[in-house]
Amino acid sequence: MPDGGLFRAARFRDVHLYQGFAEAVLDGRVPYRDFFMEYPPGALAVFLPPAAFGDHYNAAFKALMVLCGAATILLVALLLARLGVSAGRLWAAVLLLALAPVALGPISLNTYDTWPALLTVGALAVLVAGSPVAAFALLGVAFAAKVYPVVLLPPALIFVWRTAGRRLATRAFGAFAAATVLIVGPFLVLAPHGLGESFRAQAARGLQVESLGGALLAVADRIGLYSATVVHRTGRAISYELTGSLPEVVAVLSSVAQVLAVLLVAWLYLRGRDEPLRLAASFAAAIAGFLAFTRFFSPQYVVWLVPFVMLLGPIAWLLTAVVLVLAQVWFFHYSDVFALGDYIWLVAVRDLLVAALFVAAVLSLRGHAAEDEDSVLLEDEAPLRVPS
Repeated sequence: MPDGGLFRAARFRDVHLYQGFAEAVLDGRVPYRDFFMEYPPGALAVFLPPAAFGDHYNAAFKALMVLCGAATILLVALLLARLGVSAGRLWAAVLLLALAPVALGPISLNTYDTWPALLTVGALAVLVAGSPVAAFALLGVAFAAKVYPVVLLPPALIFVWRTAGRRLATRAFGAFAAATVLIVGPFLVLAPHGLGESFRAQAARGLQVESLGGALLAVADRIGLYSATVVHRTGRAISYELTGSLPEVVAVLSSVAQVLAVLLVAWLYLRGRDEPLRLAASFAAAIAGFLAFTRFFSPQYVVWLVPFVMLLGPIAWLLTAVVLVLAQVWFFHYSDVFALGDYIWLVAVRDLLVAALFVAAVLSLRGHAAEDEDSVLLEDEAPLRVPS
């Protein structure tokens, strides 16, 4: 079993950082004021509990991530049942989701990304069940734990506005804001500079080698079309980035593409009907677009997307399975990736497949929108029936 597995005691990835943060808090120190923490405040919800197990923090944290994963599987099963899929498709999706951590490797247990993934799936499940205020509160908690869930707000707001009215949509957004303020607010008061620095450290990253733009430039370097330079950034946020004028331009274009991807998903959802399956597809498309064009794409970020892909179809499942396996293959050869060796090809293929997932989800939304327009057109053009 590789390092970092469920039954391996060896330290792996960033768990030792999580433990350090938890011990500092238990010693009475305030995050962002008394020590720097690069993660949002909502992450403390899973950093602190394992500290109760003392020297067994590593095992306790991984066990907590297993519980989060199990809860996510249950929620996906409930969502699929509510969406009315066949029993065969439901069981296939649940099995694939259960096997996803095996495909991705031990990194899935040694980072906290399963926590925000659980919260976002829970938000969709509660929203589909007809409780928008509670759903948006969960999205607020997810946002406070990992910023990316903010991309789910546009389609979720459209769904509530059109199905429940402006007043309830306003209340739901208020619940999102209240949950965020409840978690982030105390640190904003106690350590505004430190909290701001935490977000700045993440946002100020350059073009990472693992991003789509970075990987393509690295491939260009491999085939002699471009001379790439990689630097190891240390300090507040550690990363391996490409330097130079072209990577800077690609980084800006990547951020612009992220915003456009989220807006495109919202626009396509707006053009169609408010059905749970379309809402689930919009969530998958928004996260896939966010990941496809991000400037920094660590392997564990795929965990955010996997549960929503299971709500789609077999083609999306296959693409995701390949993405997970590729990530595990090159993850244990990071030094080769950063040296722009042969493994950079696998990184580029992974990134292109995530972009393909985004396109597939977008085409699904666009297809539904076209069907809805045709339905409306046929209804408008239907001849009037005069009673005899």
